[in-house]
Amino acid sequence: MVSGQIRAIIENVTPEIDNGKFYAKRVVNEVVTVEADVFTDGHDVINAHLLYKHENDKQWSEIPMKELVNDRWSASFKVEKQGLYHYTIEAWVDHALNWQHNIDRKIEDGQKVDIELLDGLQYLKAIKKKAKSTDKAYLDSLIKLFADKKKYKSAVKEAASKRLEAIFKKHPSAEFKLTYEKELAVYVDRKKALFSTWYEFFPRSASPIEGEHGTFKDCITVLPEVQKMGFDTLYFPPIHPIGEDFRKGKNNSTVAEKDEPGSPWAIGGKAGGHRDILPELGTLADFKNLMKKAKEMDIELAMDFALQCAPNHPYVKSHPQWFKWRPDGSVQYAENPPKKYQDILPINFECDDWQNLWDELVDVALYWAKHGIRIFRVDNPHTKPFRFWEYLIAKVKAKYPDFLFLSEAFTRPKVMAQLAKVGFTQSYTYYTWRNNKHELIEYMTELSQTELKEYFRPNFWPNTPDINPFLLQSGNENVFIMRYILAATLSSNVGIYGPIFEQMVHEAIIGKEEYHDSEKYEVKHHQWSKTNKLKSIITAVNQVRKDNPALQETNNIEFCSIDNDQILAFFKIDREKKNKILVVVSLDPYYTQSGWVQVPLKQLGVEEGVRFKAKDLIVDTSYTWDKEWNFVELGNNGLSFHIFKLEV
Repeated sequence: MVSGQIRAIIENVTPEIDNGKFYAKRVVNEVVTVEADVFTDGHDVINAHLLYKHENDKQWSEIPMKELVNDRWSASFKVEKQGLYHYTIEAWVDHALNWQHNIDRKIEDGQKVDIELLDGLQYLKAIKKKAKSTDKAYLDSLIKLFADKKKYKSAVKEAASKRLEAIFKKHPSAEFKLTYEKELAVYVDRKKALFSTWYEFFPRSASPIEGEHGTFKDCITVLPEVQKMGFDTLYFPPIHPIGEDFRKGKNNSTVAEKDEPGSPWAIGGKAGGHRDILPELGTLADFKNLMKKAKEMDIELAMDFALQCAPNHPYVKSHPQWFKWRPDGSVQYAENPPKKYQDILPINFECDDWQNLWDELVDVALYWAKHGIRIFRVDNPHTKPFRFWEYLIAKVKAKYPDFLFLSEAFTRPKVMAQLAKVGFTQSYTYYTWRNNKHELIEYMTELSQTELKEYFRPNFWPNTPDINPFLLQSGNENVFIMRYILAATLSSNVGIYGPIFEQMVHEAIIGKEEYHDSEKYEVKHHQWSKTNKLKSIITAVNQVRKDNPALQETNNIEFCSIDNDQILAFFKIDREKKNKILVVVSLDPYYTQSGWVQVPLKQLGVEEGVRFKAKDLIVDTSYTWDKEWNFVELGNNGLSFHIFKLEV
């Protein structure tokens, strides 16, 4: 029970995810801004501090909170280490500050305050016990001054002084202090959680010889192309043995020909399961050598963590209790109606032996972490229990705090949000289906200005092996350019499935957002060094992202007014307020579009009439502007976008 002498109220704390059940997210050197409603009864002065500490710290650090408006208070702290930080709030009626506030108002009104000066002695004496030498000497002088009726005018002046107010704030009068009922948390990841550029390809399609199955050694020869385009994260679909029974054939056929390789997501066969590697790709030593070569090029390898089994997976025989068996002795294959996955058996996470099952899957994750993997792209996490992911991610991060998890869940909004809450570092998004100006602004506003910004990190993918969006099926080069530009500048995390994307492969199964002759079921042969306009633009944009900190964040976006619904314009500025980027993109792949864009001069730090430079970072041209509204034209036998660096 709270003491009756405590009068402070603390409410509506942010960030506080689901009443403190889950943590907010940041990366190293980001700032956590905490706000709360803090108030009391009557008119007394209230004060508040924000307390925070890293999980390995023994002592709390504290920062005075400042009132914003309408009893809303705020304070910020910088997170400098990976791992979990805790924070909470303390608030109290500050009797010393209240005394000074009241005597100041009476002095302003011309009232006699000799009794009030004597009343203030109790606060001076109490603070003197905590003060250091310089302040202590000043307080001693005030104690004598307040008691000396002959020096009333001097006493009145000092009683209302800023110096005394600063001492009161330094040593708060917090006798009856309320501590917020919860210790909240924020998890701090390495920077790649916030800023990353992903490239996906099938290693079995890496062979330079058409018709041959690619290997990890072949993948090493592809690395320079990935590096040259500016990607820092290379993601492979599953590299494990593929099941033999009910193997899928070309275009998802339920009957595979003898030499067809099957889907990599049908994991487990004669050569082993989730701890093993498909023999055709090479050995564990080959895989680790590939990781080493990639690291030398500043490329990190991400693995697919797909928790499902082919009928031939060793688990089916060794742990039959982990699967649901039907009355006829068969196992129901995976389904997502109308889709059917006859080559996959879903794991029964609700089985009686669930604890051993969960621990085994944690051990699989730790096995690959032990061999150097620090990123998982997790396949269909929304089809497994939330509490399982909370358990697994916590176990892995406890041992490897720099581990990152990308959630591949294209599903209902609340389910995607819950996966982010339980610990997924990044999340696939609805960007793939957000096309017009209204949809893009609405979605980005939701991601960057609601509570989602505290825990949901978006990763924008224009395409995936599972999704060939209707918009891309036209094969129009400008559409591909537009979709990459938007993905790479709206979001600080971006990825493509290549070389399908940059080579503008677009043939689809009629009426579906699926690739015809999908690489999921075939070994393909790619001309990795083939160049075109799109590939050159991807390379240039990735370099611009690396060079400009403003594009390395997502939530710093501000949309700009422009008098054309076919043009999207937005402004981003970095935390240091030095790097200022204006992006203008035409959403029309066919015709020239123009308009007047409103530049946010206040954020730019200039006034109307002051000249500033708009430097196009892609084509290396510059414009001199001196007004709030400026004319742009896009798509006139040139590029359909601008990425401007604004310089005063």
